[in-house]
Amino acid sequence: MSIQNKHFFNTPDTLVIDSLKGLCTINPKIALDEANKVVYSDSQDRSKVALLCGGGSGHEPAHAGFVGKGMLTAAVCGNVFASPNASQVRRGIDLVDNDKGTVIIVKNYTGDVLNFGLAKEQYAALHPDKANQVRFVIVGDDVAVGKTQATIVGRRGLAGTVLVYKIAGALAELGGSLDEVFNYAQWVADNTVSIGVGLEHCHVPGTAPSSSHLSSSEIEIGMGIHNESGHKRISPVPALSDLIPQLLDFLTSTTDSERSFLPFSGPQGGDEVVLLVNNLGGVSELEMGAVVTETMVALAKQNLSVQRVLSGSFMTSLNMPGFSITLLLLPSRVAQASPSAEEILASLDAPADVPGWKWSSGVVPAETKTRLAAPRENQPAFVASSHGATAAPDDKMFTETIQRVCHALIAAEPEITQMDVIAGDGDCGLTLKGGAEAVLKKIEDGVIDGTNVIQDIVVISQIAEEAMGGTSGALYSIFFSALAQGLQSTLPSDHTVVKAWSVSLLSALEKLYTYTHARPPSRTLVDPLAAFIDVLAKAEGQSLPEAIQAGSAGAEKTRELEAKAGRSAYVEGARLKDQKVPDPGAWGVKVILENLIKI
Repeated sequence: MSIQNKHFFNTPDTLVIDSLKGLCTINPKIALDEANKVVYSDSQDRSKVALLCGGGSGHEPAHAGFVGKGMLTAAVCGNVFASPNASQVRRGIDLVDNDKGTVIIVKNYTGDVLNFGLAKEQYAALHPDKANQVRFVIVGDDVAVGKTQATIVGRRGLAGTVLVYKIAGALAELGGSLDEVFNYAQWVADNTVSIGVGLEHCHVPGTAPSSSHLSSSEIEIGMGIHNESGHKRISPVPALSDLIPQLLDFLTSTTDSERSFLPFSGPQGGDEVVLLVNNLGGVSELEMGAVVTETMVALAKQNLSVQRVLSGSFMTSLNMPGFSITLLLLPSRVAQASPSAEEILASLDAPADVPGWKWSSGVVPAETKTRLAAPRENQPAFVASSHGATAAPDDKMFTETIQRVCHALIAAEPEITQMDVIAGDGDCGLTLKGGAEAVLKKIEDGVIDGTNVIQDIVVISQIAEEAMGGTSGALYSIFFSALAQGLQSTLPSDHTVVKAWSVSLLSALEKLYTYTHARPPSRTLVDPLAAFIDVLAKAEGQSLPEAIQAGSAGAEKTRELEAKAGRSAYVEGARLKDQKVPDPGAWGVKVILENLIKI
Protein backbone atom coordinates (compact mmCIF):
# COMPACT_ATOMS: atom_id res chain seq x y z
CA MET A 1 0.00 0.00 0.00
CA SER A 2 1.41 3.41 -0.95
CA ILE A 3 2.42 6.05 1.60
CA GLN A 4 1.52 9.71 1.18
CA ASN A 5 5.02 11.19 0.85
CA LYS A 6 3.95 14.69 -0.25
CA HIS A 7 3.07 17.50 2.17
CA PHE A 8 2.25 21.20 2.24
CA PHE A 9 4.90 23.32 4.01
CA ASN A 10 7.47 26.05 3.51
CA THR A 11 10.36 24.09 4.96
CA PRO A 12 10.42 21.11 7.33
CA ASP A 13 12.26 23.23 9.90
CA THR A 14 9.55 25.91 10.09
CA LEU A 15 6.50 23.66 9.81
CA VAL A 16 5.81 23.36 13.57
CA ILE A 17 6.15 27.11 14.23
CA ASP A 18 4.06 27.97 11.16
CA SER A 19 1.36 25.59 12.36
CA LEU A 20 1.37 26.99 15.92
CA LYS A 21 1.09 30.54 14.56
CA GLY A 22 -1.89 29.44 12.54
CA LEU A 23 -3.49 27.95 15.65
CA CYS A 24 -3.03 31.22 17.54
CA THR A 25 -4.61 33.08 14.63
CA ILE A 26 -7.62 30.78 14.81
CA ASN A 27 -7.84 31.10 18.59
CA PRO A 28 -6.89 34.64 19.78
CA LYS A 29 -7.31 33.54 23.41
CA ILE A 30 -3.98 31.73 23.33
CA ALA A 31 -0.44 33.00 22.83
CA LEU A 32 2.82 31.54 21.55
CA ASP A 33 6.30 31.65 23.03
CA GLU A 34 7.93 31.12 19.66
CA ALA A 35 11.48 30.48 20.89
CA ASN A 36 10.33 27.59 23.09
CA LYS A 37 7.30 26.45 21.08
CA VAL A 38 4.99 26.88 24.07
CA VAL A 39 1.32 27.63 23.46
CA TYR A 40 -0.38 29.01 26.58
CA SER A 41 -3.62 30.63 27.71
CA ASP A 42 -3.35 34.38 27.37
CA SER A 43 -5.88 35.01 30.15
CA GLN A 44 -4.97 32.40 32.73
CA ASP A 45 -6.80 32.51 36.05
CA ARG A 46 -3.87 32.10 38.43
CA SER A 47 -6.15 31.26 41.33
CA LYS A 48 -6.76 27.86 39.72
CA VAL A 49 -4.61 24.77 39.21
CA ALA A 50 -2.75 24.85 35.89
CA LEU A 51 -2.47 21.89 33.53
CA LEU A 52 0.68 21.58 31.43
CA CYS A 53 1.18 18.96 28.75
CA GLY A 54 3.17 18.44 25.59
CA GLY A 55 5.28 16.19 23.44
CA GLY A 56 6.25 15.83 19.84
CA SER A 57 4.23 17.58 17.14
CA GLY A 58 2.39 15.63 14.47
CA HIS A 59 -0.47 14.57 16.77
CA GLU A 60 -2.71 17.56 16.16
CA PRO A 61 -5.01 18.69 17.64
CA ALA A 62 -3.00 17.25 20.54
CA HIS A 63 -1.49 18.95 22.31
CA ALA A 64 -1.74 22.65 21.58
CA GLY A 65 -5.28 22.40 20.22
CA PHE A 66 -6.55 21.65 23.73
CA VAL A 67 -5.13 24.78 25.36
CA GLY A 68 -7.84 27.08 26.66
CA LYS A 69 -10.54 27.53 29.26
CA GLY A 70 -11.84 24.26 30.65
CA MET A 71 -8.93 22.11 29.55
CA LEU A 72 -5.17 22.78 29.36
CA THR A 73 -3.29 25.88 30.44
CA ALA A 74 -0.26 25.34 28.21
CA ALA A 75 1.32 22.86 25.82
CA VAL A 76 5.03 22.50 25.08
CA CYS A 77 5.66 21.32 21.52
CA GLY A 78 8.66 19.48 20.13
CA ASN A 79 9.49 18.84 16.49
CA VAL A 80 7.54 16.18 14.64
CA PHE A 81 7.50 13.01 16.77
CA ALA A 82 10.30 14.43 18.99
CA SER A 83 10.02 15.48 22.60
CA PRO A 84 10.65 19.11 23.53
CA ASN A 85 13.79 19.56 25.61
CA ALA A 86 13.82 20.30 29.33
CA SER A 87 14.52 24.03 28.93
CA GLN A 88 11.40 24.37 26.76
CA VAL A 89 9.38 22.61 29.43
CA ARG A 90 10.82 24.78 32.20
CA ARG A 91 9.66 27.81 30.24
CA GLY A 92 6.21 26.26 30.07
CA ILE A 93 6.17 25.75 33.85
CA ASP A 94 7.21 29.37 34.38
CA LEU A 95 4.49 30.64 32.05
CA VAL A 96 1.72 28.85 33.99
CA ASP A 97 3.08 29.62 37.47
CA ASN A 98 0.14 30.24 39.80
CA ASP A 99 -1.04 30.28 43.39
CA LYS A 100 -2.51 26.79 43.47
CA GLY A 101 -0.05 24.49 41.68
CA THR A 102 0.49 22.73 38.37
CA VAL A 103 -0.21 19.23 37.12
CA ILE A 104 2.01 18.01 34.28
CA ILE A 105 0.42 15.33 32.10
CA VAL A 106 2.55 13.42 29.59
CA LYS A 107 2.20 10.35 27.43
CA ASN A 108 4.44 7.46 28.39
CA TYR A 109 7.25 7.87 25.89
CA THR A 110 10.83 7.89 27.14
CA GLY A 111 11.73 11.30 25.71
CA ASP A 112 8.62 12.99 27.09
CA VAL A 113 8.95 11.43 30.53
CA LEU A 114 12.65 12.28 30.82
CA ASN A 115 12.47 15.85 29.55
CA PHE A 116 9.30 16.85 31.38
CA GLY A 117 10.55 15.05 34.50
CA LEU A 118 13.92 16.78 34.32
CA ALA A 119 12.23 20.15 33.93
CA LYS A 120 10.04 19.44 36.97
CA GLU A 121 13.05 18.54 39.11
CA GLN A 122 15.04 21.54 37.90
CA TYR A 123 12.10 23.80 38.69
CA ALA A 124 11.88 22.29 42.18
CA ALA A 125 15.60 22.87 42.70
CA LEU A 126 15.26 26.51 41.64
CA HIS A 127 12.06 27.05 43.63
CA PRO A 128 12.26 24.83 46.74
CA ASP A 129 9.28 26.60 48.26
CA LYS A 130 7.17 25.36 45.34
CA ALA A 131 8.70 21.89 45.03
CA ASN A 132 5.44 20.22 46.07
CA GLN A 133 3.34 22.47 43.87
CA VAL A 134 4.17 20.62 40.64
CA ARG A 135 2.73 17.13 40.20
CA PHE A 136 3.43 14.59 37.44
CA VAL A 137 0.98 12.18 35.72
CA ILE A 138 2.14 9.66 33.13
CA VAL A 139 -0.51 8.15 30.84
CA GLY A 140 0.12 4.67 29.42
CA ASP A 141 -3.16 3.40 27.98
CA ASP A 142 -1.92 1.26 25.06
CA VAL A 143 -2.94 -2.39 25.59
CA ALA A 144 -1.00 -3.59 22.54
CA VAL A 145 2.06 -3.54 24.79
CA GLY A 146 1.74 -6.57 27.05
CA LYS A 147 2.61 -6.67 30.74
CA THR A 148 5.82 -8.62 30.21
CA GLN A 149 7.02 -6.30 27.45
CA ALA A 150 6.07 -3.25 29.49
CA THR A 151 7.84 -4.32 32.67
CA ILE A 152 10.51 -1.65 32.32
CA VAL A 153 9.26 0.97 29.87
CA GLY A 154 5.56 0.69 30.60
CA ARG A 155 2.73 1.06 28.09
CA ARG A 156 2.66 3.81 25.48
CA GLY A 157 0.34 6.78 25.76
CA LEU A 158 -2.41 7.06 23.14
CA ALA A 159 -5.68 8.96 22.70
CA GLY A 160 -6.83 8.11 26.22
CA THR A 161 -4.48 10.90 27.32
CA VAL A 162 -7.00 13.41 25.95
CA LEU A 163 -9.64 12.14 28.37
CA VAL A 164 -7.21 12.86 31.20
CA TYR A 165 -6.77 16.42 29.91
CA LYS A 166 -10.50 16.98 29.64
CA ILE A 167 -11.64 15.58 32.97
CA ALA A 168 -8.79 17.08 35.02
CA GLY A 169 -9.16 20.39 33.18
CA ALA A 170 -12.85 20.61 33.99
CA LEU A 171 -12.19 20.07 37.69
CA ALA A 172 -9.42 22.68 37.65
CA GLU A 173 -11.80 25.15 36.01
CA LEU A 174 -14.28 24.56 38.85
CA GLY A 175 -11.59 25.50 41.38
CA GLY A 176 -10.50 22.03 42.50
CA SER A 177 -7.47 21.77 44.73
CA LEU A 178 -4.08 20.54 43.49
CA ASP A 179 -4.63 17.19 45.21
CA GLU A 180 -8.11 16.83 43.71
CA VAL A 181 -7.02 17.67 40.17
CA PHE A 182 -3.97 15.41 40.42
CA ASN A 183 -6.02 12.53 41.86
CA TYR A 184 -8.67 12.89 39.15
CA ALA A 185 -6.04 12.90 36.44
CA GLN A 186 -4.28 9.88 37.90
CA TRP A 187 -7.54 7.98 38.33
CA VAL A 188 -8.56 8.53 34.71
CA ALA A 189 -5.09 7.52 33.51
CA ASP A 190 -5.27 4.34 35.57
CA ASN A 191 -8.69 3.35 34.25
CA THR A 192 -8.29 4.00 30.54
CA VAL A 193 -7.26 1.55 27.82
CA SER A 194 -6.68 2.11 24.09
CA ILE A 195 -5.80 0.09 21.00
CA GLY A 196 -4.92 1.36 17.52
CA VAL A 197 -5.15 -0.18 14.07
CA GLY A 198 -3.74 1.09 10.78
CA LEU A 199 -3.84 0.35 7.09
CA GLU A 200 -0.36 1.86 6.69
CA HIS A 201 2.31 3.85 8.51
CA CYS A 202 2.66 7.60 7.96
CA HIS A 203 5.42 9.73 6.46
CA VAL A 204 7.21 12.51 8.34
CA PRO A 205 7.44 15.77 6.33
CA GLY A 206 10.97 16.52 5.17
CA THR A 207 12.25 12.95 5.39
CA ALA A 208 13.15 10.71 2.48
CA PRO A 209 10.23 9.07 0.65
CA SER A 210 9.18 5.90 2.43
CA SER A 211 8.38 2.53 1.00
CA SER A 212 5.21 0.75 2.01
CA HIS A 213 5.27 -1.07 5.32
CA LEU A 214 2.09 -3.03 4.71
CA SER A 215 0.80 -4.76 1.62
CA SER A 216 -2.50 -3.72 0.08
CA SER A 217 -4.22 -6.65 1.81
CA GLU A 218 -2.79 -6.11 5.32
CA ILE A 219 -3.70 -4.15 8.41
CA GLU A 220 -1.66 -3.79 11.59
CA ILE A 221 -3.18 -3.97 15.06
CA GLY A 222 -1.50 -2.15 17.92
CA MET A 223 0.45 0.49 16.00
CA GLY A 224 1.86 3.38 18.00
CA ILE A 225 1.45 7.03 17.06
CA HIS A 226 5.08 7.46 15.97
CA ASN A 227 5.11 4.70 13.32
CA GLU A 228 6.04 2.04 15.89
CA SER A 229 5.15 -1.44 14.74
CA GLY A 230 2.07 -3.04 16.19
CA HIS A 231 1.24 -6.30 17.91
CA LYS A 232 0.27 -8.26 14.80
CA ARG A 233 -0.70 -8.00 11.14
CA ILE A 234 -3.84 -9.45 9.59
CA SER A 235 -4.50 -10.32 5.96
CA PRO A 236 -6.86 -9.93 4.21
CA VAL A 237 -8.27 -6.72 5.70
CA PRO A 238 -11.32 -7.90 7.67
CA ALA A 239 -14.76 -6.33 7.65
CA LEU A 240 -15.40 -4.00 10.59
CA SER A 241 -17.81 -6.55 12.02
CA ASP A 242 -14.85 -8.95 12.34
CA LEU A 243 -12.17 -6.39 13.22
CA ILE A 244 -13.86 -4.44 16.02
CA PRO A 245 -14.54 -7.47 18.28
CA GLN A 246 -10.85 -8.39 18.00
CA LEU A 247 -9.86 -4.89 19.09
CA LEU A 248 -12.29 -4.96 21.99
CA ASP A 249 -10.83 -8.27 23.14
CA PHE A 250 -7.52 -6.45 23.66
CA LEU A 251 -9.29 -3.80 25.76
CA THR A 252 -11.70 -5.84 27.87
CA SER A 253 -10.23 -9.31 28.24
CA THR A 254 -10.26 -10.73 31.76
CA THR A 255 -8.44 -13.95 30.80
CA ASP A 256 -5.41 -12.67 28.87
CA SER A 257 -2.66 -12.53 31.49
CA GLU A 258 -0.72 -10.06 29.33
CA ARG A 259 -3.56 -7.62 28.72
CA SER A 260 -6.10 -7.77 31.53
CA PHE A 261 -5.29 -4.24 32.64
CA LEU A 262 -8.69 -3.18 33.99
CA PRO A 263 -11.19 -5.02 36.25
CA PHE A 264 -13.94 -5.50 33.69
CA SER A 265 -16.71 -7.79 34.89
CA GLY A 266 -16.14 -10.26 32.10
CA PRO A 267 -18.89 -12.39 30.53
CA GLN A 268 -21.59 -11.21 32.93
CA GLY A 269 -20.97 -7.62 31.76
CA GLY A 270 -22.85 -4.67 33.18
CA ASP A 271 -19.88 -2.30 33.29
CA GLU A 272 -20.30 1.34 32.29
CA VAL A 273 -17.78 2.90 29.93
CA VAL A 274 -16.97 6.04 27.98
CA LEU A 275 -16.12 5.31 24.34
CA LEU A 276 -13.67 7.45 22.37
CA VAL A 277 -13.11 6.59 18.69
CA ASN A 278 -10.05 8.50 17.50
CA ASN A 279 -9.07 9.21 13.91
CA LEU A 280 -5.31 8.76 13.54
CA GLY A 281 -5.38 11.34 10.76
CA GLY A 282 -6.16 9.70 7.44
CA VAL A 283 -9.59 8.09 7.79
CA SER A 284 -12.64 9.66 6.16
CA GLU A 285 -15.61 10.83 8.21
CA LEU A 286 -17.68 8.30 6.27
CA GLU A 287 -15.57 5.43 7.57
CA MET A 288 -15.36 6.87 11.09
CA GLY A 289 -19.14 6.80 11.37
CA ALA A 290 -19.13 3.13 10.41
CA VAL A 291 -16.44 2.40 13.02
CA VAL A 292 -18.59 4.03 15.72
CA THR A 293 -21.64 2.02 14.66
CA GLU A 294 -19.83 -1.30 14.67
CA THR A 295 -18.10 -0.56 17.97
CA MET A 296 -21.43 0.17 19.64
CA VAL A 297 -22.81 -3.11 18.29
CA ALA A 298 -19.82 -5.06 19.60
CA LEU A 299 -19.93 -3.38 23.03
CA ALA A 300 -23.64 -4.18 23.34
CA LYS A 301 -22.86 -7.85 22.67
CA GLN A 302 -20.43 -7.71 25.61
CA ASN A 303 -23.15 -6.18 27.78
CA LEU A 304 -21.11 -3.02 28.27
CA SER A 305 -23.16 0.10 28.85
CA VAL A 306 -21.80 3.08 26.91
CA GLN A 307 -22.50 6.31 28.83
CA ARG A 308 -20.85 8.71 26.39
CA VAL A 309 -19.50 8.50 22.83
CA LEU A 310 -16.80 10.77 21.42
CA SER A 311 -15.53 10.51 17.85
CA GLY A 312 -13.11 12.53 15.77
CA SER A 313 -9.45 13.51 15.48
CA PHE A 314 -8.12 13.89 19.03
CA MET A 315 -4.59 12.49 18.86
CA THR A 316 -3.36 11.78 15.35
CA SER A 317 -0.25 10.34 13.81
CA LEU A 318 0.02 12.93 11.05
CA ASN A 319 -2.06 11.42 8.23
CA MET A 320 -1.96 7.77 9.26
CA PRO A 321 -4.88 5.82 7.73
CA GLY A 322 -6.03 4.28 10.96
CA PHE A 323 -8.05 4.73 14.11
CA SER A 324 -7.91 3.88 17.79
CA ILE A 325 -10.56 2.85 20.27
CA THR A 326 -10.38 4.02 23.88
CA LEU A 327 -12.52 2.83 26.78
CA LEU A 328 -12.68 4.60 30.14
CA LEU A 329 -14.07 2.17 32.71
CA LEU A 330 -16.34 4.14 35.03
CA PRO A 331 -16.60 3.31 38.74
CA SER A 332 -19.55 1.23 39.84
CA ARG A 333 -22.55 3.33 40.83
CA VAL A 334 -23.27 0.86 43.63
CA ALA A 335 -19.91 0.98 45.40
CA GLN A 336 -18.63 4.10 47.12
CA ALA A 337 -15.97 5.41 44.77
CA SER A 338 -13.92 8.53 44.48
CA PRO A 339 -14.37 10.00 42.00
CA SER A 340 -17.86 8.80 41.20
CA ALA A 341 -19.21 7.97 37.76
CA GLU A 342 -21.47 11.02 37.95
CA GLU A 343 -18.53 13.30 38.70
CA ILE A 344 -16.45 11.87 35.87
CA LEU A 345 -19.28 12.28 33.35
CA ALA A 346 -20.03 15.80 34.55
CA SER A 347 -16.39 16.75 34.00
CA LEU A 348 -16.45 15.15 30.56
CA ASP A 349 -19.62 17.06 29.63
CA ALA A 350 -18.39 20.41 30.95
CA PRO A 351 -17.78 23.03 28.25
CA ALA A 352 -14.24 23.48 26.94
CA ASP A 353 -13.40 26.62 24.98
CA VAL A 354 -10.70 25.01 22.86
CA PRO A 355 -10.56 24.28 19.13
CA GLY A 356 -9.42 20.67 19.46
CA TRP A 357 -12.25 19.30 21.58
CA LYS A 358 -15.01 17.69 19.52
CA TRP A 359 -18.71 18.16 19.97
CA SER A 360 -20.41 15.58 22.15
CA SER A 361 -24.03 15.10 23.07
CA GLY A 362 -23.52 14.95 26.84
CA VAL A 363 -26.12 12.19 27.12
CA VAL A 364 -26.24 8.42 27.08
CA PRO A 365 -26.38 7.31 23.42
CA ALA A 366 -29.71 5.84 22.37
CA GLU A 367 -30.42 3.32 19.66
CA THR A 368 -30.19 4.78 16.18
CA LYS A 369 -33.51 6.26 15.16
CA THR A 370 -34.45 5.20 11.65
CA ARG A 371 -37.58 5.89 9.70
CA LEU A 372 -38.57 2.98 7.52
CA ALA A 373 -40.00 3.67 4.10
CA ALA A 374 -43.56 2.51 3.54
CA PRO A 375 -43.83 -0.85 1.82
CA ARG A 376 -43.46 -0.55 -1.92
CA GLU A 377 -47.04 -1.73 -2.51
CA ASN A 378 -48.31 1.28 -0.53
CA GLN A 379 -46.29 3.79 -2.52
CA PRO A 380 -47.20 5.35 -5.85
CA ALA A 381 -45.14 3.48 -8.43
CA PHE A 382 -44.92 2.79 -12.11
CA VAL A 383 -47.39 -0.04 -12.69
CA ALA A 384 -47.69 -1.81 -15.99
CA SER A 385 -51.14 -1.61 -17.45
CA SER A 386 -53.09 -4.80 -18.03
CA HIS A 387 -52.06 -4.93 -21.65
CA GLY A 388 -48.44 -4.48 -20.64
CA ALA A 389 -48.24 -7.80 -18.82
CA THR A 390 -46.31 -9.28 -21.72
CA ALA A 391 -44.08 -12.22 -21.10
CA ALA A 392 -40.74 -12.53 -22.82
CA PRO A 393 -40.71 -14.99 -25.73
CA ASP A 394 -38.46 -17.10 -23.51
CA ASP A 395 -38.73 -16.29 -19.78
CA LYS A 396 -35.59 -18.21 -18.93
CA MET A 397 -33.53 -16.58 -21.68
CA PHE A 398 -34.68 -13.12 -20.57
CA THR A 399 -33.56 -13.63 -16.96
CA GLU A 400 -30.36 -15.41 -18.03
CA THR A 401 -29.48 -12.41 -20.22
CA ILE A 402 -29.98 -10.01 -17.32
CA GLN A 403 -27.92 -12.24 -15.05
CA ARG A 404 -25.13 -12.44 -17.62
CA VAL A 405 -25.06 -8.65 -17.93
CA CYS A 406 -25.01 -8.19 -14.14
CA HIS A 407 -22.19 -10.66 -13.60
CA ALA A 408 -20.18 -8.96 -16.34
CA LEU A 409 -20.66 -5.55 -14.67
CA ILE A 410 -19.53 -6.96 -11.34
CA ALA A 411 -16.43 -8.49 -12.94
CA ALA A 412 -15.63 -5.20 -14.71
CA GLU A 413 -15.86 -3.12 -11.51
CA PRO A 414 -12.08 -2.85 -10.83
CA GLU A 415 -11.36 -1.79 -14.42
CA ILE A 416 -14.17 0.78 -14.50
CA THR A 417 -13.24 2.08 -11.05
CA GLN A 418 -9.64 2.61 -12.15
CA MET A 419 -10.86 4.53 -15.19
CA ASP A 420 -13.06 6.70 -12.99
CA VAL A 421 -10.22 7.41 -10.55
CA ILE A 422 -8.52 9.19 -13.46
CA ALA A 423 -11.52 10.51 -15.36
CA GLY A 424 -14.09 11.20 -12.64
CA ASP A 425 -14.73 10.77 -8.94
CA GLY A 426 -13.83 7.11 -8.61
CA ASP A 427 -17.24 5.60 -7.88
CA CYS A 428 -18.59 4.55 -11.28
CA GLY A 429 -17.50 0.92 -11.05
CA LEU A 430 -18.86 0.50 -7.54
CA THR A 431 -22.14 2.20 -8.54
CA LEU A 432 -22.68 -0.19 -11.44
CA LYS A 433 -21.66 -3.15 -9.31
CA GLY A 434 -24.15 -2.14 -6.60
CA GLY A 435 -26.95 -1.90 -9.13
CA ALA A 436 -26.02 -5.25 -10.69
CA GLU A 437 -25.96 -7.01 -7.32
CA ALA A 438 -29.37 -5.57 -6.44
CA VAL A 439 -30.84 -6.80 -9.74
CA LEU A 440 -29.41 -10.29 -9.17
CA LYS A 441 -31.02 -10.33 -5.73
CA LYS A 442 -34.41 -9.49 -7.27
CA ILE A 443 -33.98 -12.37 -9.72
CA GLU A 444 -33.00 -14.69 -6.87
CA ASP A 445 -36.12 -13.61 -4.96
CA GLY A 446 -38.32 -14.20 -8.01
CA VAL A 447 -39.30 -10.54 -8.37
CA ILE A 448 -37.73 -10.40 -11.85
CA ASP A 449 -38.65 -13.57 -13.74
CA GLY A 450 -39.55 -12.63 -17.34
CA THR A 451 -43.27 -13.27 -16.96
CA ASN A 452 -43.97 -9.54 -17.13
CA VAL A 453 -41.18 -7.81 -19.02
CA ILE A 454 -42.51 -4.30 -18.52
CA GLN A 455 -42.85 -4.76 -14.79
CA ASP A 456 -39.36 -6.27 -14.68
CA ILE A 457 -37.97 -3.15 -16.38
CA VAL A 458 -39.85 -0.97 -13.90
CA VAL A 459 -38.17 -2.90 -11.06
CA ILE A 460 -34.77 -2.38 -12.69
CA SER A 461 -35.55 1.35 -12.94
CA GLN A 462 -36.36 1.47 -9.24
CA ILE A 463 -33.14 -0.40 -8.42
CA ALA A 464 -31.13 2.11 -10.45
CA GLU A 465 -32.72 4.90 -8.43
CA GLU A 466 -32.26 3.31 -5.02
CA ALA A 467 -29.24 0.99 -5.20
CA MET A 468 -27.08 3.04 -7.58
CA GLY A 469 -28.03 6.62 -6.78
CA GLY A 470 -26.10 9.66 -7.99
CA THR A 471 -25.97 10.80 -11.59
CA SER A 472 -25.58 7.34 -13.12
CA GLY A 473 -28.47 5.96 -11.09
CA ALA A 474 -30.73 8.81 -12.16
CA LEU A 475 -29.82 8.44 -15.84
CA TYR A 476 -30.37 4.69 -15.84
CA SER A 477 -33.60 5.04 -13.88
CA ILE A 478 -35.01 7.65 -16.29
CA PHE A 479 -34.00 5.55 -19.29
CA PHE A 480 -35.56 2.32 -18.01
CA SER A 481 -38.70 4.12 -16.84
CA ALA A 482 -39.08 5.63 -20.30
CA LEU A 483 -38.38 2.24 -21.89
CA ALA A 484 -41.17 0.67 -19.83
CA GLN A 485 -43.54 3.43 -20.93
CA GLY A 486 -42.59 2.90 -24.57
CA LEU A 487 -43.13 -0.84 -24.39
CA GLN A 488 -46.55 -0.34 -22.83
CA SER A 489 -47.68 1.55 -25.92
CA THR A 490 -45.86 -0.46 -28.60
CA LEU A 491 -46.13 -4.11 -27.56
CA PRO A 492 -49.97 -4.25 -27.78
CA SER A 493 -49.88 -2.76 -31.31
CA ASP A 494 -49.31 -4.51 -34.58
CA HIS A 495 -45.54 -4.05 -34.24
CA THR A 496 -43.42 -7.16 -34.08
CA VAL A 497 -41.84 -7.67 -30.68
CA VAL A 498 -38.38 -6.89 -32.10
CA LYS A 499 -39.55 -3.67 -33.75
CA ALA A 500 -41.45 -2.68 -30.61
CA TRP A 501 -38.20 -2.85 -28.65
CA SER A 502 -36.29 -0.73 -31.16
CA VAL A 503 -39.05 1.90 -31.25
CA SER A 504 -39.27 1.92 -27.45
CA LEU A 505 -35.50 2.23 -27.06
CA LEU A 506 -35.46 5.21 -29.42
CA SER A 507 -38.33 6.78 -27.46
CA ALA A 508 -36.47 6.20 -24.19
CA LEU A 509 -33.35 7.87 -25.56
CA GLU A 510 -35.35 10.92 -26.65
CA LYS A 511 -36.92 11.13 -23.20
CA LEU A 512 -33.46 10.85 -21.60
CA TYR A 513 -32.34 13.81 -23.72
CA THR A 514 -35.01 15.86 -21.97
CA TYR A 515 -33.01 15.65 -18.74
CA THR A 516 -29.38 15.79 -19.93
CA HIS A 517 -27.51 18.11 -22.24
CA ALA A 518 -25.16 15.31 -23.27
CA ARG A 519 -25.32 14.48 -27.00
CA PRO A 520 -22.89 12.32 -28.91
CA PRO A 521 -20.01 12.83 -29.13
CA SER A 522 -19.86 13.97 -25.51
CA ARG A 523 -17.63 11.44 -23.71
CA THR A 524 -20.53 10.13 -21.60
CA LEU A 525 -22.63 6.99 -21.45
CA VAL A 526 -24.87 8.61 -24.06
CA ASP A 527 -22.24 7.98 -26.77
CA PRO A 528 -22.44 4.16 -26.90
CA LEU A 529 -26.12 4.13 -25.96
CA ALA A 530 -27.08 6.41 -28.84
CA ALA A 531 -24.85 4.55 -31.31
CA PHE A 532 -26.47 1.24 -30.35
CA ILE A 533 -30.04 2.54 -30.54
CA ASP A 534 -29.51 4.42 -33.81
CA VAL A 535 -28.32 1.31 -35.64
CA LEU A 536 -31.07 -0.81 -34.08
CA ALA A 537 -33.78 1.71 -35.01
CA LYS A 538 -32.63 2.06 -38.62
CA ALA A 539 -32.70 -1.69 -39.04
CA GLU A 540 -36.05 -1.91 -37.21
CA GLY A 541 -34.50 -4.13 -34.60
CA GLN A 542 -33.21 -6.73 -37.02
CA SER A 543 -29.49 -6.14 -36.60
CA LEU A 544 -28.65 -6.61 -32.92
CA PRO A 545 -25.00 -7.75 -33.41
CA GLU A 546 -24.28 -4.74 -35.62
CA ALA A 547 -25.97 -2.42 -33.11
CA ILE A 548 -23.89 -3.85 -30.28
CA GLN A 549 -20.75 -3.42 -32.35
CA ALA A 550 -21.67 0.23 -32.99
CA GLY A 551 -22.26 0.80 -29.27
CA SER A 552 -18.90 -0.76 -28.38
CA ALA A 553 -17.17 1.40 -30.95
CA GLY A 554 -18.88 4.46 -29.45
CA ALA A 555 -17.44 3.61 -26.03
CA GLU A 556 -13.97 3.02 -27.46
CA LYS A 557 -14.11 6.37 -29.27
CA THR A 558 -14.48 8.21 -25.96
CA ARG A 559 -10.73 7.65 -25.48
CA GLU A 560 -10.15 10.39 -28.07
CA LEU A 561 -12.92 12.78 -27.09
CA GLU A 562 -12.84 15.97 -25.08
CA ALA A 563 -15.28 15.79 -22.18
CA LYS A 564 -18.26 18.10 -22.61
CA ALA A 565 -20.48 16.74 -19.86
CA GLY A 566 -20.27 14.59 -16.74
CA ARG A 567 -17.47 14.42 -14.16
CA SER A 568 -14.79 14.17 -16.83
CA ALA A 569 -15.55 17.73 -17.92
CA TYR A 570 -13.70 18.90 -14.80
CA VAL A 571 -10.57 16.87 -15.57
CA GLU A 572 -7.75 18.25 -17.66
CA GLY A 573 -8.62 17.20 -21.21
CA ALA A 574 -5.05 16.65 -22.34
CA ARG A 575 -4.48 14.22 -19.49
CA LEU A 576 -7.44 12.07 -20.54
CA LYS A 577 -6.31 11.98 -24.15
CA ASP A 578 -2.67 11.33 -23.30
CA GLN A 579 -3.58 8.37 -21.11
CA LYS A 580 -6.22 7.13 -23.58
CA VAL A 581 -8.72 6.70 -20.77
CA PRO A 582 -12.24 5.91 -21.99
CA ASP A 583 -15.26 7.34 -20.23
CA PRO A 584 -16.13 4.99 -17.32
CA GLY A 585 -19.89 5.40 -17.80
CA ALA A 586 -19.60 4.70 -21.51
CA TRP A 587 -17.51 1.63 -20.71
CA GLY A 588 -20.24 0.38 -18.40
CA VAL A 589 -22.75 0.62 -21.25
CA LYS A 590 -20.27 -1.26 -23.47
CA VAL A 591 -20.13 -4.09 -20.93
CA ILE A 592 -23.94 -4.24 -20.84
CA LEU A 593 -24.33 -4.27 -24.61
CA GLU A 594 -21.66 -6.88 -25.26
CA ASN A 595 -23.35 -9.30 -22.89
CA LEU A 596 -26.83 -9.04 -24.40
CA ILE A 597 -25.85 -11.91 -26.69
CA LYS A 598 -24.39 -15.11 -25.34
CA ILE A 599 -21.03 -15.85 -26.93
